[in-house]
Amino acid sequence: MAAAETTPISLGFKAPQFDLPNTITGENLSLSDIKVDKGLLVMFICNHCPYVIHIMEELVQLANNFESKGFAVIAISSNDVDNYPQDSPEKMKEFAQQYGFTFPYLYDETQDVAKAYDAVCTPDFSVFDGGLKCIYRGQLDGSRPGSGEPVTGAEIRAVFDAVLAGEPVNDLQKPSIGCSIKWK
Repeated sequence: MAAAETTPISLGFKAPQFDLPNTITGENLSLSDIKVDKGLLVMFICNHCPYVIHIMEELVQLANNFESKGFAVIAISSNDVDNYPQDSPEKMKEFAQQYGFTFPYLYDETQDVAKAYDAVCTPDFSVFDGGLKCIYRGQLDGSRPGSGEPVTGAEIRAVFDAVLAGEPVNDLQKPSIGCSIKWK
């Protein structure tokens, strides 16, 4: 389990466009199809990464809490399924059903979307404001598998709460840590 960190890049970039299959519904979904009122959380995850599995229940709870408040949430898997068949679209659908996803789980077969978002690990998080400008790139919280620290979603919850309150997002952003995306 080789760990990788979110690539530090300047905030303020516009969310890159995509058009990917939603493994839950079978229909394609593009960025323009997503209703973004307050903001958008784009997370790169996969089915088998212990870092992702460690936080899945909190991710689903976070989505449940904030989708009703005007935030859109999407998950994308960009892993090479030839070498990691447990991350195939069929298995993604099963994973989404197992955890009760209320948000789309998109499959990035070409890995172009991961590259466009500068994603390098699972999980990798970016939060965009209502105008789709990136306001956060970092960790969900400080918990890691085996750390003993509870999974709270504190960092991303603080971003969403700041947006709802009309306050600036904290500039101190710690990178997410997880398994590297499995590149072709």
